[in-house]
Amino acid sequence: MPKQQKRRKPQSPPVDLQSAWQEMQEHLNTPMLGIFVFLIGGYMTLTLLVNGQSSWIAVLFGWTAGLVAVAVLALGLILMLGDRAGYWNPQAIVGVELLILALLSGSFVLEHADANWAPNSAGAAGWLGWSLGNMLLSILGRWPGGLTALVMLGAALYLLYRHTPLIYLTPYFQIFRGLRVTTPRRRMADPLPPPEDAEIPINGRRNVPPPPHDPAPTHEPVSAVDATPQPAKEAATNSKPARNKRTPPPPTRLQTVRTTDALPPMDLLETDAGLYGSRDTERTEALIEQTLADFNIPVRVVNVESGPTVTQYGIEPLYTERAGQRRKVRVSRIVNLADDLALALAAPSVRIEAPVPGHPYVGIEVPNSDKAIVSIRGVLASSEMGKRGGALPLALGRDTAGAPVVSDLTKAPHMLIAGATGSGKSVCINAVIVSLLMHHGPESLRFIMVDPKMVELPGYNGIPHLIGKVITEVDQVVGALTWLLLQMDDRYQRFREAGVRNINDYNQKAAKKKDLESLPYLVLIVDELADLMMTAPEDVERQLVRLAQMARATGIHMILATQRPSTDVVTGLIKANFPTRIAFAVSSQIDSRVILDANGADKLLGQGDMLFMHPSMPKLARVQGCWVSDKEIERVVKFWQNQDRIENPDGPIARVAPWIGLLDQMDDEDELLQDVIDVIRDMETCTTSYVQRKLRIGYPKAARMMEQLEAKGLVGPDLGGGQGRQVKIKADDDEDDGDDENL
Repeated sequence: MPKQQKRRKPQSPPVDLQSAWQEMQEHLNTPMLGIFVFLIGGYMTLTLLVNGQSSWIAVLFGWTAGLVAVAVLALGLILMLGDRAGYWNPQAIVGVELLILALLSGSFVLEHADANWAPNSAGAAGWLGWSLGNMLLSILGRWPGGLTALVMLGAALYLLYRHTPLIYLTPYFQIFRGLRVTTPRRRMADPLPPPEDAEIPINGRRNVPPPPHDPAPTHEPVSAVDATPQPAKEAATNSKPARNKRTPPPPTRLQTVRTTDALPPMDLLETDAGLYGSRDTERTEALIEQTLADFNIPVRVVNVESGPTVTQYGIEPLYTERAGQRRKVRVSRIVNLADDLALALAAPSVRIEAPVPGHPYVGIEVPNSDKAIVSIRGVLASSEMGKRGGALPLALGRDTAGAPVVSDLTKAPHMLIAGATGSGKSVCINAVIVSLLMHHGPESLRFIMVDPKMVELPGYNGIPHLIGKVITEVDQVVGALTWLLLQMDDRYQRFREAGVRNINDYNQKAAKKKDLESLPYLVLIVDELADLMMTAPEDVERQLVRLAQMARATGIHMILATQRPSTDVVTGLIKANFPTRIAFAVSSQIDSRVILDANGADKLLGQGDMLFMHPSMPKLARVQGCWVSDKEIERVVKFWQNQDRIENPDGPIARVAPWIGLLDQMDDEDELLQDVIDVIRDMETCTTSYVQRKLRIGYPKAARMMEQLEAKGLVGPDLGGGQGRQVKIKADDDEDDGDDENL
């Protein structure tokens, strides 16, 4: 039977002007070419200065001769600088050329009403303007030709604005937006808890206090990114006068609007370097077949797929003859020879995927001799991002075939990232954050970031998406998790009132009704879980597990990362509620099994090489993660900071974390627990809504009280379906409490 091989050519990113420009820079000595072009521009400038309008450049380009000379000088400077030119890319050069053509042809059309004019050496448009303008006049006429030149001028100005440093002037161009009255499309609560006597500007608007005659509502929902939960208003007929002395301030809801209609342009990110894959595939195929044949395992290579880090060789097990019978080679025999294959191929490690999902062969992944860098821009601009990106798209990298790997955080719904130091874990977190920032404004996405190491995430301080600042104190983490739990309870209460089940349905309904406010997604990012688990393991684990179990429908998602994947950090409860996991290179198979419940992470190569586990995938996928440089992060952060200044021309607003002082407030509320006990003492079951109505407090506070009673064993868990909780308070317990008080 002849040997058949199905090979896929190494995949390359889509060809565009930027990649063509970079390829030209790679094959040419661009600094020398830049010097040559710069000298030509200097000669043109000198000729124009000496001879004036009689020079050949003035005859050719007319009144734009000076602009042409400056453009040639700039082109030479760009070629000499190379990658350091920044925003000055090929699109900017095209914009300059189009600008010159538009000015020349437009000036000729406006100067002459008819065609067939002879060129004039002293004419304003020059020979080039005469040729283009004469063509427009003869084909279109004066006014259509002038309109065509005007369209060319607009296109040139757009290219120059989008692909030059002029884009940094966006805040100054749009600063007059605050002077006109606009109706924001979406509104959401702001995370600032204002002082009682302070008036804080929100996006150029002043907070208007509520009217004094507004009655106290029976339900006080906590907004999506509101400040510390509102203290409950005590009943006027409260039997304990000591509590009436605490008069909380009236609830204040601060509104904010979308900072900008524009998202960051792709030009802020860098493009892919080139082709993916190994060149010497035929030699590797022969070595694989020969090595396995030496162990009496006949195989043949039927497929080759090249990626940025490894090349996967698909091998089909053949038959062996024993006692006159043909038997097919077992897959397990091939898997056990991974170390022998690595020795024969002189590779640092070889990973075997047996079998490849959806294919009738075994995959042998061999590291490439030259490792390619995967840029995040190529993944974000791919068609796969549009198909599978979803509401919260994440650009993870490229697989062993060079295809983009994209995930939707809403379907994850929570992600666990683990790996040894220097394996690419922090770069992956930055890629995830940049992916979300490229697709969402602060009106639809808010972040809570925790970085006890104070290394990676503090660079995101100042973006409008961030609630408060990046948390670096471990003591504040419990308060932030408690605040997230309150937001979850409040959102479920809003869903019940609106008659919806999840955040997507609620936001669709809010877009049609003016009395509803759309809710943003909340994403919690923790860069080092081990520090939190060492400080308060019980509280952190309990709150993380409860959020992971219940917060998906409310639009609250979590991304946890750790460099110490041990069982005391990544506990069984955390793993059970984080089905989406990413494992980078680890030192042992034990760590690999802790993260993935399978071996394989110990065979990774590091530097972004990872194994990706998703609930929708039958097996682990090997992916080379996206690389995000510090300059790219700085550009994206600066973009959103500039957009925030557009809506706040008076200056940046100090963002105070809403969970500051939350734990102290919860301690003060413990005295209300006795009132709750008195209300539900003689009941078999109770509900949070019943406690809310009886004590005239907000629903979040009533839910928090019920959780505290559940933790003390006085009530059971929520049975769901409106059945409430089982009351476990006994008369003996009350008598014991009374005896203790008498003593």
